[in-house]
Amino acid sequence: MERGITDGRGATRAADARLGEAVGLTASIGVAIVHTAIFPLRARRPSTLLGEGQVEAARAAMAERGVQVAVVDAALSPVQQRNLERAWGCKVIDRTGLILEIFGERARTKEGSLQVELAHLSYQRTRLVRSWTHLERQRGGFGFLGGPGESQIEIDRRLIDERIVKLKKELEQVRRTRGLHRKARTKVPYPVVALVGYTNAGKSTLFNALTGAGVYAQDQLFATLDPTMRAIRLPSGRTVILSDTVGFISELPTQLVEAFRATLEEVAAADIILHVRDVAHPDSAAQRADVLEVLNDLASGPDAALDEAWEGRVIEVLNKTDLLEEPPPPLPGTVAVSALTGEGLETLRLLLDERLAAGMVTEHFTLAPEDGAGLAWLYEHGEVVEREDAEDGIRLSVRLSPANRDRFAGMSGHGSGQETGQRAK
Repeated sequence: MERGITDGRGATRAADARLGEAVGLTASIGVAIVHTAIFPLRARRPSTLLGEGQVEAARAAMAERGVQVAVVDAALSPVQQRNLERAWGCKVIDRTGLILEIFGERARTKEGSLQVELAHLSYQRTRLVRSWTHLERQRGGFGFLGGPGESQIEIDRRLIDERIVKLKKELEQVRRTRGLHRKARTKVPYPVVALVGYTNAGKSTLFNALTGAGVYAQDQLFATLDPTMRAIRLPSGRTVILSDTVGFISELPTQLVEAFRATLEEVAAADIILHVRDVAHPDSAAQRADVLEVLNDLASGPDAALDEAWEGRVIEVLNKTDLLEEPPPPLPGTVAVSALTGEGLETLRLLLDERLAAGMVTEHFTLAPEDGAGLAWLYEHGEVVEREDAEDGIRLSVRLSPANRDRFAGMSGHGSGQETGQRAK
């Protein structure tokens, strides 16, 4: 396996760290790595990306080791990919193709599979020139059309385009279904807390530690591709829904950002966003910047999935403190934890409670004595700070979110009340 760390974008990243990430990505799909190399670039050659001497050095190393697949940690144009394959005599995969391979292997749900297929087809469409050996063959026209007919590449491209259109329609249905699920959750309203972060930052391990769930969690890049949701109870007794999402990565392929928008909509719907960072990683700061860049992209443009106030909902979770000799300095809006040992998790739960409570309002209600369902609902979804059992009903002072206040007002048997927020019997 010939590895070339060739990206000039990440000047803030150490070459060795980039190489380590690329090796981890490659190893995660079961490819045996027999050789690695770092090639610094002064300029990107349009034909091969690498310089002539670098291409030859890589060819010699591959020939000596019998390499069958070479992975280049950069985005290659179709021309560059074809020319490198000819020069090296083996299959060449660029960073985008590698990530697509990983996603295709890991996706389990129908939604995840659709998203991966759409991304893969969008990528493959630009590479038909190098993917087929029969492109010069002509097929005759059909019916009255006559003419020389379509070349095989035109037919292949048309079939891919038709499949892409079908996949987009199916994904739109997925988005509508997820939207209905979110609306259903508002009827049994719990705040949503979404985990985001760089791949392998420990999101799934943290998810398991907080929920007790058995979500797949390994020291492996992109171990989680399909969103998972579980309910957890905070120290105040408040219930929240915790959502584990796909990990981000530097230079996330454009096709994947678009194809996985439905998955990332869980982040848009979240009351709190937990940005999980591997604080022990040498490139932790650069990984943080990559995650924020993706989130910023989701908050920009006419079809923005995130609102402009998303940054105010973020808590940075500095994970893997057990790998540090000294804990990181405490900073506002951050909490240091070890999802593996459990250190700091109680502090995180308390911080979640604090953030959720900060947006709560106090309302006063009077319920009929027989309204046990309404009373139970307020105890479950709010904080009852005062209660008086009077002859005319049960008087309550309750702290709850504005959304829950409005939901309670819309519940059957609970009218809108007066300006004081009092509920009619």
